[in-house]
Amino acid sequence: MHRAPDWKTTRLIAFAALAVAGWAGIAAAPPVAPAPPDTEQEVAGPESGGGIGRRVVVIEVFEVIDLGIAPFILRTLDRTAGVDLVILDINTPGGRVDAALMIRDALLETEVRTVAFIHPRAISAGALISYACDTIAISPGGSIGAATPVSIGPAGGSRPMDEKVISYFRAEMASTAHANGRRGDIAEAMVDVDVEIEGIVEKGKLLTLITDRALELGVADLGARDLDDLLVKLHMDGADVQRPGPNWAEKVARVLTHPAVSGLLMAIGILGILIELRVPGFGIPGIAGIACLLVFFLGHLVVHLAGWEELLLFGVGVTLLVVEVFVTPGFGVVGVLGATAVLASLVLALVAMPLEISLPSGVLQTAFLRVLASIAGAVAAFALAAIALPHTRVGGPLVLRARLPLGASHRDGGRPASVAVGDEGTALTILRPAGKVRLAGVSVGAVTEGDFIDRRERVVVVRIEGDRIIVREKDPRRRAD
Repeated sequence: MHRAPDWKTTRLIAFAALAVAGWAGIAAAPPVAPAPPDTEQEVAGPESGGGIGRRVVVIEVFEVIDLGIAPFILRTLDRTAGVDLVILDINTPGGRVDAALMIRDALLETEVRTVAFIHPRAISAGALISYACDTIAISPGGSIGAATPVSIGPAGGSRPMDEKVISYFRAEMASTAHANGRRGDIAEAMVDVDVEIEGIVEKGKLLTLITDRALELGVADLGARDLDDLLVKLHMDGADVQRPGPNWAEKVARVLTHPAVSGLLMAIGILGILIELRVPGFGIPGIAGIACLLVFFLGHLVVHLAGWEELLLFGVGVTLLVVEVFVTPGFGVVGVLGATAVLASLVLALVAMPLEISLPSGVLQTAFLRVLASIAGAVAAFALAAIALPHTRVGGPLVLRARLPLGASHRDGGRPASVAVGDEGTALTILRPAGKVRLAGVSVGAVTEGDFIDRRERVVVVRIEGDRIIVREKDPRRRAD
């Protein structure tokens, strides 16, 4: 609301001037017209110094808006009991649309009064966040606008997204403006070059407003040099100003959701699963792989990118893979379903927007390519490990190096013809779970059902699957005793 000039003070000064002139015998000078009222709209509130005893929270929105800052702002807005005012100190060139939409929704839903202080720029996603606040203040040399969503190509260049995405974001900007009593057409013109407003922006040009123009059009409510000046104009000078920061979980999640780190976690996780699928049993590689994928999901869960649905899908996939390893050795339908579920959960964890938006915008394709890149890295690492591991001290004992005698007859692709289910033999090496056993007088390769069997222990053949001979310790209780 507009605040009237202090006319009591003006009249007192004029009266004193006339009295002095009268005593001196000088004719009174022509009265001076009062200054016009300030064109900036001051925010209603207590008089100067009225901030004493009040609490103001200042949230810094600097640099690029990413998935790390969104949970911090959401948590801060959730804990505003007893807070009189929240100021977003904004200086950003933009950032992720999904992160900006999370912040926008939280700002519109909060009950505490919010002020966006554009200091000095709120471009792209920053403009949406500013529009979501109850009041917009802007510093000299500030700017707001240029909110067309763009996609970043592999070479680093950017291009506007599909018309469907632009239409979606334009509607979000307009509805946000209307929610706080601002003009929706100006907000739309910041997103879509096809929007034309007479006297403001021509068709084919994207709207960006500087300080004076933003104040003139009512996009910004007031101007302020700095935060202290803003507090004075909000009549909150003297208030207890608090500047919270991200907690350790949000800082860690910000690192874990970085594309390079999340890609590495996916690659290590997939590598561990590949090793477990190749080597029967379940050991350190599988545990490490699942742990890395869980860390990946927890990081995305903190930033509200992944939900429990993705975690549930991931759990189903891992369960199917475990069944494939322990119950149905090999790689069949169960393994394919498990791997598909795991990969689908990884892709969905990288996408926060609805499918009808993420698909035409290329977000879904980008997420899929990131997962494929992690898979390619895991496969390459697996191939290198398969070549190098047998020649190391750790990997050597895990590899079966023995060959069948030349005179042994073979059947079913390499299995000695004389070996049958129920045959007994002796472990020539430690089976963990693969190794060598002597059956029917011949040294052959065999695997257990997941257990480790020491050398010289008696074993019995429990089943034969093509070339694979699966054995079990004959009398495990004897060793336990």
